[in-house]
Amino acid sequence: MNQEEFTITTEGGGGTSVNFVLKGPVSTMTAKVLQKKLDDALEYGKNQIVVNMAMVNFLSSTGIRVLLSTYKNAIKNGGTFHIDNPSENVINVLGMTALDEMMLNR
Repeated sequence: MNQEEFTITTEGGGGTSVNFVLKGPVSTMTAKVLQKKLDDALEYGKNQIVVNMAMVNFLSSTGIRVLLSTYKNAIKNGGTFHIDNPSENVINVLGMTALDEMMLNR
């Protein structure tokens, strides 16, 4: 089975802001890596988080949990969390879970 690579790139990050660009599937396995990156950002005072998901072709339920947990923690710490430029798959999954209005940067 050919497994597609998952990558996370960090852009910007001045002050309390940080932008993450994701590429590939956010599966049960890769969501753990994403959780660590997002938790680290919050731990280091980055509470204005934007996640670009234009190149995400799959979003698992574990990935949704990671995004929701980070959203809640960012808000709790006086910050914001948005998904920017979501792929069609991400829009569909978040729409089915009614999280699209809360998380998508429109």
